[in-house]
Amino acid sequence: MVSPRAGGRKAHVRMKRREFMILLGGAAAFPLAARAQPPDRVRRVGVLMGISDDPEGQARVAVFRQSLQALGWTEGRNVQFIYRWSGGDVVHARQFAQELLDLRSDVILANSTPIAVAVRDTTRTTPTVFVQVSDPVTAGVVQSLARPGGNLTGFTNFEPSIAKKWLELVKRVAPNITRVAYLFNPNTAPLFYARAVETAAALLSVKPFAAEVHNADEMERVIEQFARESDGALLVLPDLFTATNRQSIVAITAHHRLPAIYPFRYFVAGGGLMSYGIELLETYRQAAAYVDRILKGERPNDLPVQQPTKFEFVINLKTAKALGLALPPQLLARADEVIE
Repeated sequence: MVSPRAGGRKAHVRMKRREFMILLGGAAAFPLAARAQPPDRVRRVGVLMGISDDPEGQARVAVFRQSLQALGWTEGRNVQFIYRWSGGDVVHARQFAQELLDLRSDVILANSTPIAVAVRDTTRTTPTVFVQVSDPVTAGVVQSLARPGGNLTGFTNFEPSIAKKWLELVKRVAPNITRVAYLFNPNTAPLFYARAVETAAALLSVKPFAAEVHNADEMERVIEQFARESDGALLVLPDLFTATNRQSIVAITAHHRLPAIYPFRYFVAGGGLMSYGIELLETYRQAAAYVDRILKGERPNDLPVQQPTKFEFVINLKTAKALGLALPPQLLARADEVIE
């Protein structure tokens, strides 16, 4: 005779075995169910560029797209890119930001301070990675570099101390200069550069001149007026306006035989005298890594804003000769690239 306790133990064992088999069957069936699920949906990456759809802009987008592909995001398979080019027009940038939201972008890449601000004003939820934003805290794009505090994070392109470097380089090329005009559009350029240039100019015994311009016609008049006196040089600040009008700026300075230093290499590749600034394409590679992490589930607020670590000094030797400038051999040796 089996005791009630023994019978209870056998029933308990039978129940455990039954539960185990059910669980085992479910576990075996799970991979089949998982394989039956449709693949992950195609993610949409909105790309909002402040400059025009030209070779320079296309080069940056190409590096961004290739870097994402190296991380496993293939266009047409698991990612779709949606491009908008504002061509320096802030009003259009706001319209395009809304379009990218209406098209249900999963994440947005925003180029330049005005573009990042336009996206911030349009959405406080869609994750956004910005590039080439000089002062994101003052611009109200993030709360702090370490903890962005919202839906935007990204990469800065300069810091105020670089102003002294710009002036030192232009004085090495043209030692006789006593005046420097720094060109910018107050509607699109971070004003902290102006303060940094004023401070650096005082240290180097150079008289600064704030060349504030709002359109191309005004820019030509201001540069022409400044060039009427000798011993002057031009400093072009990093600015969506100056980037958009780079060809005109280079042509005007050449016409007036005015030594100039620029913030990016593409000015020098287009005939400018020299530049000192970040490696732009490297920034877009870094941005791709942040976009990848966001698409995989990380939040922008957990990704700190990063400052640049790689800079390049570029000189156009042909332009220097056309201006009658004899470049010191030591300066040429310091250049990362000499364009001939």
